[in-house]
Amino acid sequence: MSYHFDFLAPFDYPAVLVKGVLVTIELIAIGGVLGVAVGIFGAWARTQGPRWLRPLVSAYVELIRNTPFLIQLFFIFFGLPGIGVQIGEMQAALLAMVINLGAYSCEIIRAGIAAVARGQVEAGLSLAMTRMQIFRHVILPPALQKIWPALSSQVVIVMLGSAVCSQIAVEELAYAANFIQGRNFRSFESYLLSTAIYLLLAIGLRQLLRLAGDRLFGRPAAREAT
Repeated sequence: MSYHFDFLAPFDYPAVLVKGVLVTIELIAIGGVLGVAVGIFGAWARTQGPRWLRPLVSAYVELIRNTPFLIQLFFIFFGLPGIGVQIGEMQAALLAMVINLGAYSCEIIRAGIAAVARGQVEAGLSLAMTRMQIFRHVILPPALQKIWPALSSQVVIVMLGSAVCSQIAVEELAYAANFIQGRNFRSFESYLLSTAIYLLLAIGLRQLLRLAGDRLFGRPAAREAT
């Protein structure tokens, strides 16, 4: 039996598609900012923080980096209610993305911190700066500049990974594709369209992060870092 393509079929549900795209953007906008913030804190804790905190952060990083994102998501959404912690679908997805990105970005940022010249830290100490001031003003900016391309790539990876949040009924883009193909039985067209949208979102996010790097660190410096 021959198959008749109908690439306009998925557009019979424009509201579902638009909502899916907007929810995906919301997930990465909130999860990306908070996840990188967690990563910065984790990198500080592992390099500059108190000794008692370092093994705790190390254990968190190893746990998250060596377990599947889907299992982390299921643990938060299905596991936590078992001990009395109730959490909604969107909140569970955001929490899982923040925790996941935080662990990966922690290691990326820590590598950038390790690449900062020791002389810059000593210069900060000679100016009577506190260790927190040195971290914020002397260590962190050049560290972020060095690892910005890698950090940007990790943010894009987490955005693409948000597709698994459809498994807990978060109405993002993958959920929209599943919903549409379940109504019109046009799986090829529905998933092809969602693939194209994810591609555009990834390219757009990467360009946005590149522009942010140019703004934060200066265009020549950002290019040199790549």
